[in-house]
Amino acid sequence: MPASEFIDVLAAPDPLTVLNAAAPGDLLAFRTSGTGGQARTVLRTSRSWTASYPHVSTLLEMTDASRVWVPGPLTASMNLFAAAHASWTGAEVVAEPSHATHAHLTPWLLRRQLSDDPAALSGLHLVVAGDRLSSSLRDTAVSTGARVSHYYGAAELSFVAWGEHAGSLRPFPGVEVAARDGELWVRSPYVCEGYAEPRHVLRRDAEGWLTVGDRGDVQPDEGGRVTVFGRSGGVTTAGATVLEADIEHALRQEASGDVTVVGVPHPDLGQVVAAVVTDPDDVARLQEVSRRVLAPQQRPRRWFHLRSLPLTGSGKVDKAAIVRVVAQEGVDP
Repeated sequence: MPASEFIDVLAAPDPLTVLNAAAPGDLLAFRTSGTGGQARTVLRTSRSWTASYPHVSTLLEMTDASRVWVPGPLTASMNLFAAAHASWTGAEVVAEPSHATHAHLTPWLLRRQLSDDPAALSGLHLVVAGDRLSSSLRDTAVSTGARVSHYYGAAELSFVAWGEHAGSLRPFPGVEVAARDGELWVRSPYVCEGYAEPRHVLRRDAEGWLTVGDRGDVQPDEGGRVTVFGRSGGVTTAGATVLEADIEHALRQEASGDVTVVGVPHPDLGQVVAAVVTDPDDVARLQEVSRRVLAPQQRPRRWFHLRSLPLTGSGKVDKAAIVRVVAQEGVDP
């Protein structure tokens, strides 16, 4: 099928039925807003998803007797994958956690469920993805009697690494991961073919390695442990460009709550680096950390406390919304 001929899965009234009916070589389109907010249409073959199904079943110990709760919208590719994999396995998709053996959640949906009804998670195998899962949040979920799996992936790459939380990720079966100049590159049978829009070009080298620009590290001496810092969004301040993901990684090591980094407008410098935390006690603590471990141009100049971080419809941190919220006020150290 030519790249100009594809099946727009998410435009269908029932995306799951369309996906399940696709032939292995059919080219499928999935629209994604992307971390930076630029809409893209990812093109992948049906085979690039179905090839991973047996590995996911093994990792989750899923059978046709399993029951899967997927509370997020099927317009998010991770949720549509979860429902399609359940269908392939013969498992039933259920509407409530009380009827489930497995559940697919973002860290933010997990946090909300732990606040609203933690007992409902007891005995479930939770698959948490869409953003990094801290070891502390994983431990809280486990304390309810749940088992937790976490994975890192992208709409273009599908599965990249799997573990129990963000600090224990190892390459997913069949996937090679490498770090080049602090950027994660992937080679696997699960990656997409490219984008539908000519203005977007997938970064792929001659040997079949791809990157979506996520910052990270790979430790070969630790079983290939993959550490993901985040998407390489840049803040240009006083003529210097620093990467949000690198700053976030440094601050998260000693943060009690959630922390994210954005660039906010400045009349003279263009932008300044701003840190947003959900635990107010983290402000003083992380200001000291930034002075100790970050280069001067990386140190946040403004600090904000929000009780919770705004999310996109797919449950990821909405950085554009954060900038709108905090651009008018803050605390300068």
